[in-house]
Amino acid sequence: MKNAAALSGHQPTAVPALGAPVSAPAVTTSTGLAGSAAAEISTRDRVTQLLLEQGATTAAQLGAALGLSPAAIRRHLDAMLADGDVYAREQTVQGSRGRGRPAKVFLLTEAARVRCGTHHYDNMATAALRWIARSGGSGAVEAFATEQVSALESRCRTAMEDAGDEPLARAEALAAALTAEGYAANATTIASGGQLCQHHCPVAHVAAEFPQLCEAETAVISRLVGTHVQRLATIAHGDGVCTTHIPTQPSRVQSGNPVTTVRTDR
Repeated sequence: MKNAAALSGHQPTAVPALGAPVSAPAVTTSTGLAGSAAAEISTRDRVTQLLLEQGATTAAQLGAALGLSPAAIRRHLDAMLADGDVYAREQTVQGSRGRGRPAKVFLLTEAARVRCGTHHYDNMATAALRWIARSGGSGAVEAFATEQVSALESRCRTAMEDAGDEPLARAEALAAALTAEGYAANATTIASGGQLCQHHCPVAHVAAEFPQLCEAETAVISRLVGTHVQRLATIAHGDGVCTTHIPTQPSRVQSGNPVTTVRTDR
């Protein structure tokens, strides 16, 4: 959720919402192989968009979302694996599971994320933050990060005016506001409270070196939701999704209080 506009000088492009109707595959006519190739590229673009939005996703989930048979989605994934656009790993299963090996999930590689336009200005932003760190120390970087997310916080707060005071309802409103900003976010209710997931991070490489960006973002989420929150995972640290936990009965936090980024996946 980094303020990409402030760091890069342009507003990130919103990712199309999931569930939108998927057009039928192109029919090969007099254009022959050219039409077939265009259909292949179009389908791969849709797969890329879904992986950008959802993070780690199984072949079955991708096929269902796109209306493709298991054989068809496997063919596209095999081609993307060969081209270095995706990689596979075993699905993490919470609690007990049935017999057999867990299903594989697929994620975009860093090279594919770059082509999605997520890191165009990483080198310049990283160089600028290194200069700030050398000149003013860690505190200066923290102040810079806080200032960069302030405009986004203001826009999201305006969009959440009618969300009420209940933290989980506010998390849902925040997810909608972030999605409108192009960050492909969603909020869900889980046994221990709520969970806010962000599937798009335009400055992940910069945040990997300067965690102050993630910490400033976590503080913004806490203030907007109105509770203490815990950051469980980030794209900047190699996870497929930025995940923030919202406890069931959290203590209220006031604007300006420090919020610590807590990773529980390691």
